[in-house]
Amino acid sequence: MTYSVINIDREILGGTPVFSGTRVPIQVLFDYIENNETLEEFLENFPSVSKEHALQVLHVAEKFITSEKVLNKNLG
Repeated sequence: MTYSVINIDREILGGTPVFSGTRVPIQVLFDYIENNETLEEFLENFPSVSKEHALQVLHVAEKFITSEKVLNKNLG
């Protein structure tokens, strides 16, 4: 699995995880979802993020939170 869609660099927003090639924090996507806004609304407001990249980030999050090994290590 590749995480190349996520960039963490101290020179970009102090190391906040962002979509690669942008200054858009990954957290913003989750804020949109939390506020019942659609992926399309997010993409309209952040045109520098491609739909493919947004979906890849969601896939990474899904794999992380559905991994029994990760859950047992962090929540067990």
